[in-house]
Amino acid sequence: MRVVRGSAALGRSPLRAVLTIGNFDGLHIGHRQILRTVIDRARAHDGEAVVYTFDPHPRKFLQTSRGPSLLTTTEQKLELLAAAQIDLVVIEPFTAEFAKTTPERFVREHVHAHLAPLEVYVGYDFHYGRDRAGSMRLLTELGPRLGFAVTIIPEVTIAGRDVSSSRIRELLAAGDVEDAKRLLGRSFAVRGTVMRGDQRGHRLGFPTANLSPENEVIPAHGVYAGHVLLLDEGTPAAGTRFAAVTNVGSRPTFQEDDAPVLAEAHLLDFAGDLYGRRLEVSFEARLRGEERFPNADALRAQIARDVEAARLKLASP
Repeated sequence: MRVVRGSAALGRSPLRAVLTIGNFDGLHIGHRQILRTVIDRARAHDGEAVVYTFDPHPRKFLQTSRGPSLLTTTEQKLELLAAAQIDLVVIEPFTAEFAKTTPERFVREHVHAHLAPLEVYVGYDFHYGRDRAGSMRLLTELGPRLGFAVTIIPEVTIAGRDVSSSRIRELLAAGDVEDAKRLLGRSFAVRGTVMRGDQRGHRLGFPTANLSPENEVIPAHGVYAGHVLLLDEGTPAAGTRFAAVTNVGSRPTFQEDDAPVLAEAHLLDFAGDLYGRRLEVSFEARLRGEERFPNADALRAQIARDVEAARLKLASP
């Protein structure tokens, strides 16, 4: 997959491009439906499947205090797009100048002039141009005049509700990682670097990898069953995966209520040093909420129960 920073930097337009435009935060099952259509149509034309997206997220740029916390990092998004077999990703820098682009100019100068698509597919809630004023009507009228067809992909629903990035954020904020997984089509995962902690987990007999998260969203306080994937070179090798119990919270048994939130993963059946390693922690199921225990022995006994619960949960189909 080719990645280009800005449509003006393409050099040449992609060949017989079939295009989709959007932010695609989370790459949930609604996004994936659009991607499948784009890829199928590109293959039918013997052309390129193209994603046109933005960095930073426009709402985070324009509404710095109210913009959404993002579900995926750029690295995760690009890996997911590559796995979906997208051919080209154009990441448009969203600047103050770009934000002034009128809807018609956006379609003419950025979509048509640089990308020259044969077909464009967008989600039902797609908005574009200055103040997000660009309408579906303008896009469907301009497209044929400029030489490309426009198709609006309807919403995907689960349990009578639209699948959306905002709904997934709500589920994660409630600790409902299993329903979030249904909307994402995969387990929610957070990446980061293992930092040195206070060794308390080691003294309890359950050493943890303390993650400094790169993601803006982490699930609600609680204890989760999931996996840890090693991302960089070392021993064990990159790509090695372990079952894990992960605590998200402030460790109330030992800390004050206003202590910083940490994600601490205890890797099952692993002994070793992961300090400084980059890893990805996935969240498969919530085992319980975060609790304050009367002493270290009570906490140790509960962690042992958590480990057994995680083994059972992760072993089930």
